[in-house]
Amino acid sequence: MPPHARWEKLLVENTEMDVFVDEPTTPGPHPAIVVAHHRAGNDVATTKFVQDLAGCGYVAASPHLHHRRPKGEDTRDSIANLDDNQIVADLNATAEMLQMMNNVDPNRMAIAGHCMGGRVSFLGVAEIGAFKCNVAYYSGNMFKVMGTGDASPFEKLAKLRGPVLGFFGADDQNPSSDDVAKIAERLSELGIEHEFHSYEGAGHAFQNFTNPGHYRPAATADSMTKMFSWLKKNL
Repeated sequence: MPPHARWEKLLVENTEMDVFVDEPTTPGPHPAIVVAHHRAGNDVATTKFVQDLAGCGYVAASPHLHHRRPKGEDTRDSIANLDDNQIVADLNATAEMLQMMNNVDPNRMAIAGHCMGGRVSFLGVAEIGAFKCNVAYYSGNMFKVMGTGDASPFEKLAKLRGPVLGFFGADDQNPSSDDVAKIAERLSELGIEHEFHSYEGAGHAFQNFTNPGHYRPAATADSMTKMFSWLKKNL
């Protein structure tokens, strides 16, 4: 791992949560980004994304959102047992950890995520004031409430505090093209600035290089270029 990449531990609601952290090698203060992982957790795809952010000037941290579940559990069972209120608690603890770091500008913080993490990014920016904007990759289950949550991320769009950047695969079914259009339409109704990009020939998880059947290198490279340009303007 790069010299600044490491695992931290946070106590959230009396349970220990692992957080993968990386930061730039240059002096701060830097903007910070909380990364919400996909179903598989903080695997090499997620930790590389964190490291890519750090390499481009952002302090990044990804909390393990399955930390309340049994170790070694099938992540399909883990995601089925997620609770929106617990997710918000995990994100808030991670944001507070970042805000306390000397090299972080606490007023410049965003959230980003892939797949279930894209859904989580919408949830986080709606519920946590520290997040000024969010980047969502193929955010499925936007119309679903998890656990003890009071409303779906789609129903919380009116609470968003800043602009949204979204990346989607045109062949994806969760979210489908109709789902993406519905989200975009609602954001427009609310007057929330958003920039959505959809890639032909790409489905769900097109940025996951560990899954050759889904990975689309060209879409991945283009989305990363667009993301860093957007973050520079909005964070």
